[in-house]
Amino acid sequence: MACIDALKAVSSQLIVLHHLAFYGPMSDAAHSLAPGVLDWLSEYARIAVQVFLVVSGFLAARSLAPEGQLTIRNPFATVWRRYQKLVVPYAVAIVVAMVGAAIARTWMVHDSIPAPPHLMQFLAHLLLLHNVLDVDALSAGVWYVAIDLQLFALLVMALWLARGLSGGGQQVSVPVVAALAVASLFWFNRDASWDIWAIYFFGAYGMGTLAWWASNPERSAMSLLVLGTVVLAALIVDFRLRIAVALATALLLACARRGGWLEHWPRGQVVAFFGRISYSVFLVHFPVCLVVNAVVSHVAPGRPVINALGIVAAWLASNMAGALFHRYVESANLVAALRNLLPAGRRRSASQSTM
Repeated sequence: MACIDALKAVSSQLIVLHHLAFYGPMSDAAHSLAPGVLDWLSEYARIAVQVFLVVSGFLAARSLAPEGQLTIRNPFATVWRRYQKLVVPYAVAIVVAMVGAAIARTWMVHDSIPAPPHLMQFLAHLLLLHNVLDVDALSAGVWYVAIDLQLFALLVMALWLARGLSGGGQQVSVPVVAALAVASLFWFNRDASWDIWAIYFFGAYGMGTLAWWASNPERSAMSLLVLGTVVLAALIVDFRLRIAVALATALLLACARRGGWLEHWPRGQVVAFFGRISYSVFLVHFPVCLVVNAVVSHVAPGRPVINALGIVAAWLASNMAGALFHRYVESANLVAALRNLLPAGRRRSASQSTM
């Protein structure tokens, strides 16, 4: 899907640039050269995460319930399989982050460097419970992986419940998901104390899910109009730029599918490549940025031009590392290797899922 590749590619680059502007001494030293650009990246580029939330909900609806009816037989096996898909490259990335932080500590002292990890902290990360257990993060952005799994599990359970309530699920699955999204938009997303739980982010994720169903060219566009109206009402009650970006993304995806250009625009191997490696770039960019920050701040502390060039070098190095990580870790069938280590009964259970 070329349109989704483009959204993922741009969003992942904005997140890398946000972390370069927000963390580390290079951005402080280079700030005088481009204060407006660095301030914008530090304040607003992080909102690109909303694009990933909407895209994830859109694709989850496509695979779990393309016609509004849950198609998988075993919801628990499906969630387990999603956990495997996320956590195997993520676990490798956490090890890379620990090594990167250790290297950075030898060159500089800075608040952006995570403290040396302990065993329980590492295990909490592997279980994707670090936010829930209030454990210090070992890398920037790892909260998103945990929230992605929570959102996926919440959607699966909602669709499973809808199927049970109606026999087939198609009649009530949309209202159930819409109710969760409305609850998030009008209540939970307005209270930051909920930001370690899926319901805080389900407004954006649910928009993506509902956008998939509303984008079916054979259906009336009225459901898409209703979606936009409800979200606009939530923005009138409490304007949040992140929700506005999520709505724009959901409408773009829905219009792209209804218009028949979701798969074809924008074409280009470069866009497809950066979209394909976006998750890997997201996982490994922070330790790369830390190491470059440490080297540059040690060699040329406080020198604006050199530190600005260091930011560019860290951005390029993050993409190179992401491409290598995608090739040798994310796409290396490590999930299949892990599943071969599971007990036979668990393997059979996981293999029953159609995800």
